[in-house]
This record gives sequence, C-alpha cells and structure tokens, in this order.
Amino acid sequence: MTVIERAQYGAAAFEGLTGKLPTTFPRTMGPNAMQYLQEVVESGLSSDMTSRFERRFAEEMGIEHCIATPGCTPALYLLAMALDFAPGDEVIVSPVTDYGTIMGLIKEHYIPVFADVEPGTVNISADTIAPLITDRTRAILAVHKTGIVCDMDPINALAARHNLVVIEDVCQAVFGEYKGRLAGTLGHAAGFSFDSEKTLGSDIGGCLITNDDALAERARFLGHSRGAENKPGFGRMHTAEGTALRMPACTAAITLAQLEIIRDQVAHVDRMARLLTEHLAVIPGITPLPIPSYVDVYSAWMVGFSIDPATFRCTADEFGEQCAAAGIPGIGTARYYLMPAACTFLQEKAAQQVYPYSLPPASRMYTYSSATCPNARAYLDKWLRWSTFCEKYQPEDCVLAAAIVREVADRNRL
Repeated sequence: MTVIERAQYGAAAFEGLTGKLPTTFPRTMGPNAMQYLQEVVESGLSSDMTSRFERRFAEEMGIEHCIATPGCTPALYLLAMALDFAPGDEVIVSPVTDYGTIMGLIKEHYIPVFADVEPGTVNISADTIAPLITDRTRAILAVHKTGIVCDMDPINALAARHNLVVIEDVCQAVFGEYKGRLAGTLGHAAGFSFDSEKTLGSDIGGCLITNDDALAERARFLGHSRGAENKPGFGRMHTAEGTALRMPACTAAITLAQLEIIRDQVAHVDRMARLLTEHLAVIPGITPLPIPSYVDVYSAWMVGFSIDPATFRCTADEFGEQCAAAGIPGIGTARYYLMPAACTFLQEKAAQQVYPYSLPPASRMYTYSSATCPNARAYLDKWLRWSTFCEKYQPEDCVLAAAIVREVADRNRL
C-alpha cells in the first residue's frame, strides 16, 4: 500500500515549531472554559450549550441567526446546500484561500470560478470579479485573507446589479472591522472558523451567520435535522438530502468561553500587526502586506511581507528558511493557497469534462491552473507569511521579528 504524506491541521501542524517569538500553542483560554465544560458534564449531556453559544455569537455580531457547525468547512458546505443553486451554476471565489472555502461548492456540483487578486494583495475586488460574471453566475464568495477585509462596498454594488448572493469567508478575520462594520455582516451570509489555531480558537468548530430567515431555517433543517420532518404516526420523514453538521456541546462550551475574551485579543492583535507592519516597511526590498485604510480593525490571523527578487541573491523560499532558522517560527512561502493550482482534481475534472463540467450542466469549458490568476501567482511566488502570529505578541516581539527580517535581508542583499 502506498503511504501518503497526509496534510496536518490544528496543533499537529504546529508541532515542533521553535523560535525566538511566541507561538500559537498552548492557546490562551477563556477563564470560564472549565466552568462551561463542567456544566455540560453535570447536566448529563442535557445542557443547551450549543444554542447558548449561537445566541451569544449572534448578539456579538449584531445579526439575527447563527447556526453552529463542527468547523468552517462544514459551515460553508451547509451554506452551499442551503442556497440550493443548480449543478453547473457558477460561484466566483477568491483564488488565494484554503480548500475549505470551496469544498461545499464542489460537493453541491457548483462550479468555482476564481477571480484574480488585486496586484500586490491577497484579496479579490469588484474590478477583478466583474469580467467573470456570466448568465450562470449565482454568487460571489469573498475571502478576507490573513484578516484583511475585502473592499466590500464595491463588491456588494456589483452583486446588486447582477442579482448575486454575496458570501463572506471570515475564517481569518473574526471581529475584524470594515468602515465601522464587522466582517461577516457585510454580505448575505458568512462562515467562521473556530479551529484550534484560529484567532477565536476552540478545539474545533465554526458557524454560519445570516439575517435571512428562510436561509437560516433551511440551513438548520438540512444540517441540524438532516433534512427530516416529523410526521404524526410515522416519525422522521427525510424530505431533503440532509446531513449532520451540528457543533458538539463541549466544543460550544470552549468556544463560548473564548468568545468572552476575543474582543480584547483582536484589539491587541490589530495594534501589534500595525506595529510590525511599520517596522517591516522601512527595510529596503521588503514590502509588508498592505493594510487598507478602510480596515478599522485588522484581525490578523497571519502576517507577512513580499520580497523584491531584484534586491536579493536568494529565492523567497531561501529567505524564509533563513528567517525560520534565525527565530521566526513557521515562516515560509504559501503557494499552496492558490486554489486553481493546488486542486489538481479540479484540473482533471474540467479537462475531462467530468460532471458537473460536462455539457450540460456546464455551459462552457473551464480551465484551472496558476496561469488563470497571474496576479495571485506572482504575489505568492515572493510572499512570506507566518500564522504563528498571535495575541501573545508584545511590542518587543514585533521589534525582534523585524530585526530578524532585516538581518536576513542585509545578509542576502545584492
């Protein structure tokens, strides 16, 4: 049997990372975590901890509905199910993201269409989305990568002109703010991640939020009730293809405790990310990821910078390796975030016209490769980031991180 080197997630993905800077694990835990877990146990598993978390998170977001799920991948999957588009319908999506963003689209036989990012950034914009809209486009799925919120007002205006649903992937931007509004409240619906390594880190977990009563009810029906209705004299009758995507009570307990400390953590992360950006910006040949002026609160799950290849004698990969050896845990390139290149199965299905890429339900031929998003490919080739940036950073850590980058830059300067 061929043994595959499987990808790792959560704490396992960070195991063994060492350096001179704080790391994500062990996580900072909300002081009431043990109390809430004890409530679950002492109730004999009859507590309403999951619905309690849902109500609290909805209140914090200022939104009507929160549907808790086992993770963000399931949350966006459930949302794709609840939207009930037709096979072969298109959803325009950010190309620099994680597989969890698009899994639900694929499982529901929708076709992801990857818009390019704005040059020098990791996010899509109304300008990069507009040329891709067709008569089969049904939605736009905007990812707030690293915690930098996409410029949503122009995206929403574009969507309104074409009667499109706007979805936000807020996995890396929890409680980030755009022009005074919370990320996740800027579109029709949004998905969140509470996986252990994320900013609001629980043992795992996620949710979707919306103000749409009908969408929320359908999501609960499909994901919490498995598409089953209770019929008198019969019992459960499955009138839709549902699934089981409920957040466990113990996960809800931990997530509720983490929710109670997250606002102060995000405010601190915002200050440290901006401070680090200032220190990196003055290093010749180094360009930190730009923080747009419309981002009032940068809920940075990761930080990074790009290097000018003409300035240094080393590659971006070598630059990252030297920074890691000098003390920045987990720093490196992240080309795998480019979904058109990373999802080789999509390339094969589209090339072979495997359903839903057959004609019909697809209306045309599709191609997936790094060449379809040249801005994203060019940026990722020279971008270095580390997702061990966390609420534990203090000003002296930002100074040290920038000093390490400067030392490596000076050592490799042409």
